[in-house]
Amino acid sequence: MTGLGLIHTVPALGAVFHELVVDHAGDREVEPIHVIDPWLLRTAMADGVTPEVVDRLAAHVEHLRRRGVAGVLVTCSTLGEASEEVVSRLGAGTPVVRVDQGMADRSVEIAGDGGRVAVLATVASTLGPTERLVRRSATAAGVAVTVDSELLDEAGRARESGDGDRHDALVAEAVGRWARPERADVVVLAQASMAEVGGAAGAGRAVPVLSSPELAARRLVDVATSA
Repeated sequence: MTGLGLIHTVPALGAVFHELVVDHAGDREVEPIHVIDPWLLRTAMADGVTPEVVDRLAAHVEHLRRRGVAGVLVTCSTLGEASEEVVSRLGAGTPVVRVDQGMADRSVEIAGDGGRVAVLATVASTLGPTERLVRRSATAAGVAVTVDSELLDEAGRARESGDGDRHDALVAEAVGRWARPERADVVVLAQASMAEVGGAAGAGRAVPVLSSPELAARRLVDVATSA
């Protein structure tokens, strides 16, 4: 049985990623081990990714490594760059996967050289890290892309207040505006919490709409079971 660590800042995403990881593993026997810490995201949204946030994230990664997991996935895109900082601090060992890496790589592959990537986010703290990751993926792939972005702050506030219907309607509306050939070649949903409604809104459109959960779960399983 291969242990796989997952660190969440949104409790509801635990079940989502658990199912995705198990489904992707197929006949490979895996045991997802979850750490849920909403404080990380609350603090990052209020004060930025502070040294205290990085310290606490590193402690979670160390805990999971001591549990013997073969890979760790940080499912919060706001903490993507913090995840990389943790890897630099802790050194080589159990791989740590950031949730949006697979999505960023795939968006650049779809857009191609000279293509346009639209990034949508409902939380300001996620927008910058996602934009930078897409540009870095493009550089690694040897292509140039244009990255446009929109902060759906009203949708974010609706989600925070518990108005899920309003959040979903605003995200779907934004996907409809951006998933058009004249505006973008691919749309990226910066947060895992946008995946379900954004994917539904993008279904059947000429412009692909990407979200992170499935691609991230696939990468975690593949990295962890290929060793």
